[in-house]
Amino acid sequence: MKRIKTIIQGAAGRDFHNFNTVYRDNETFEVVAFTAAQIPGIEDRTYPAVLAGKLYPKGIKIHPESELEALIKKHEIDEVVYSYSDVKHEYVMHWASRILASGANFKLVGGRETMIKSTKPVVAVCAVRTGAGKSQTTRRVAEILKAAGKKVVAIRHPMPYGDLSKQIVQRFGSIADLKKHKCTIEEMEEYEPHIARGQVIYAGVDYEKILREAEKEADVILWDGGNNDLPFYKPDVYITVADPLRAGNEMTYYPGETNFRMADVLVINKVDSAAPEQMQTLRASIEAHNPKAMVIDAASPIKVEQPELIRGKRVLVIEDGPTCTHGEMKYGAGVVAAKKYGAAEMVDPRPFAVGLIAETFRIYPGIGSLLPAMGYGEKQMKDLEATITKAKVDAVIIATPIDLGRVIKITKPHVRVMYDLQEIGEPTLHDALAPILSASKKSKK
Repeated sequence: MKRIKTIIQGAAGRDFHNFNTVYRDNETFEVVAFTAAQIPGIEDRTYPAVLAGKLYPKGIKIHPESELEALIKKHEIDEVVYSYSDVKHEYVMHWASRILASGANFKLVGGRETMIKSTKPVVAVCAVRTGAGKSQTTRRVAEILKAAGKKVVAIRHPMPYGDLSKQIVQRFGSIADLKKHKCTIEEMEEYEPHIARGQVIYAGVDYEKILREAEKEADVILWDGGNNDLPFYKPDVYITVADPLRAGNEMTYYPGETNFRMADVLVINKVDSAAPEQMQTLRASIEAHNPKAMVIDAASPIKVEQPELIRGKRVLVIEDGPTCTHGEMKYGAGVVAAKKYGAAEMVDPRPFAVGLIAETFRIYPGIGSLLPAMGYGEKQMKDLEATITKAKVDAVIIATPIDLGRVIKITKPHVRVMYDLQEIGEPTLHDALAPILSASKKSKK
């Protein structure tokens, strides 16, 4: 039987997982190539043979996404599997149209084939958009489970930007492990908060192997989602964080709408800063499209240790990179802190941007007068450092989940913005986790 010639269109994450769960060792398909988008420097590499399996002894080439249509025609590709997240529905369909016009079929792969079953209870935290508040929700879930005496092991959505053959299974139990695995800023932003709370977190490329290792030391698996992607594991409790500041996006972004419709629990974060009409729009979406979900209202109040470094000063605001780029947020916790603590001016970083940071502003012109903490590689981290150094400001506000001053040199006075999730009223996340907590109690009897 003729094998189906396939290209997997991705961005170093969901694409590899789709391959591992559906296509690897599957003789029905011949995966000719991956294409890569969003993340700089990951194209023109190879998905290594050690991961690709017996059908691909030389591995699989990764090409820039810009070459996709040419690859379809050159290799007479039968189908393209779209495999990355947090994009408008319209964007997905434009790619579908381009692929169909090039002669191939267009395909999306769902959770039935790609959600791996665990031997332990799984709590998944996902979102409708990047920057909705998954990280603080995940931390709150872990806090509740640990207070009940459960050993929680988190597994993070992939960010494999280095040597893939060395990132098959990664375990992070200490800050030293971040250096050991040569983590980028984006990786550290997600791993460090867990480590700081004494919690083990896994990541990597092969999520079947990762799960089996994590199960050895866990009572509960906590899936810490990335972007607005679907969980890689079949959840027992499926939590989706919704963002009223981008009300309506829950129905217009892929695959956030899928998370929104599938959720057992919908956490409406940022209720303290959303306008009444935004809340009304979001609640109407819930009533129309997932009325059975438990709805939890929450806020993420901010705090800083040295507000005097902000008050009356000209400040540079550094926000989480993905939130401000493809997440399209116009402001984050850093801007909120600048306003709350009385900054005299938020200085536009664009005149001071160098190298890959300047390129980021060109690719995402809607960022505005914020500095996204981009750090997908050493060069980008150095350019971020140089941009901060050049900026003519009195102080720097850092609203990233990590201590940025630990990984790059910041010579100016700087202050970190901290935030945690706080449920407002009832129900709470404790109620949402009742199936797992009550099951634990029964098992002890």
